[in-house]
Amino acid sequence: MSGFLAGLCVAVLPLLAAGFWLGRRTARPESLGGLGTPLEHATFQTLHTASLAAPPLRAGLTEETARKSARRLRTLLGTDALCLADDQRVLVWDGVGAHHRGEIAERLAGPLETGRGEAFRLTCETPDCPLRWAVVAPLTVDDRVHGALVACAPRESAVLVRAAAEVARWVSVQLELADLDRSRTRLIEAEIKALRAQISPHFIFNSLAVIASFVRTDPERARELLLEFADFTRYSFRRHGDFTTLADELHAIEHYLALVRARFGDRLAVTLQIAPEVLPVALPFLCLQPLVENAVKHGLEGRTDTCRIRITAQDAGAEALVVIEDDGAGMDPGVLRRILSGEVSPSGGIGLSNVDDRIRQVYGDDHGLVLETAPGAGMKITVRLPKYQPGVHSAGRPSGQ
Repeated sequence: MSGFLAGLCVAVLPLLAAGFWLGRRTARPESLGGLGTPLEHATFQTLHTASLAAPPLRAGLTEETARKSARRLRTLLGTDALCLADDQRVLVWDGVGAHHRGEIAERLAGPLETGRGEAFRLTCETPDCPLRWAVVAPLTVDDRVHGALVACAPRESAVLVRAAAEVARWVSVQLELADLDRSRTRLIEAEIKALRAQISPHFIFNSLAVIASFVRTDPERARELLLEFADFTRYSFRRHGDFTTLADELHAIEHYLALVRARFGDRLAVTLQIAPEVLPVALPFLCLQPLVENAVKHGLEGRTDTCRIRITAQDAGAEALVVIEDDGAGMDPGVLRRILSGEVSPSGGIGLSNVDDRIRQVYGDDHGLVLETAPGAGMKITVRLPKYQPGVHSAGRPSGQ
């Protein structure tokens, strides 16, 4: 249902634009400041007013968003007064006759419970008050009533009843899109939590065991590793926004690699080549560290010689190009595809599919992980990060980092 309504909105706009263009081609022009015929002028004003009312509603139905959109909605309907209510109270009153607010609030219980519109006569003892009728149109999202739009006018009008219902339906679509945005945000947050949960308990146990092994033989080394462990876990479990910078993510990777080197020594050789100009680029939090962890795990798996990992981050015009390579065991491409599609679970819970899903949600499917691998051939993971993406902003370094 949500996808249908969102698709309907996308489909209707081209039709309106086509109708507007056709009107310009066929209607007789009038002198209206270059806007064409009166019909074209009215169409333009309606679309413009609707476009101004939509952004606040895309944040949901609150007192603030209702206040920002109410005047635009009243202009759309051409009524003397309009109010918006949620499922508990009147949020805002725009126009004349605000003394009717209490009466309206009392009459909302029925429409909010049944989800059906209603028109009724207003009682008023104020001689100069122009309001005599009110039309209530429920606002529904996924068959649940979220609130109501109430239009008030001097007289009963079937046209107003229909117009209020249509505007309420349009508002409901905006609220549904807001609900979808919130669902998307909740999904990203849930996936970050899931990724945190996937931080291997074995890694934590092994790191602490390594630190403990140095306590007697090399206390200073143990202290350094303990600080590395503290910094890594503080970053991994921080609650400071969904995005970070490439610099901070690489800093966390350095802490992680220091702990791994303490355990495996010369068996792990890591080369980093980072272009300074890409360090401020914002990216999803915990986006690269799981990829490096994957390289370490599969690079060391089943071998006793040195595993070599190369991490590069280059400036590629409008993007930062990050590549993580290992010379380890590699993987069958078919198995890898099933892991990324969620058909099978990855051994060790490294979270490649989690990272791939989040990158696609933020940047689009064109920016998913690009993985090159084969049995015995290692693995190469390429990530393209747009330098500028709407909504992608790092909240800055948290305290203690």
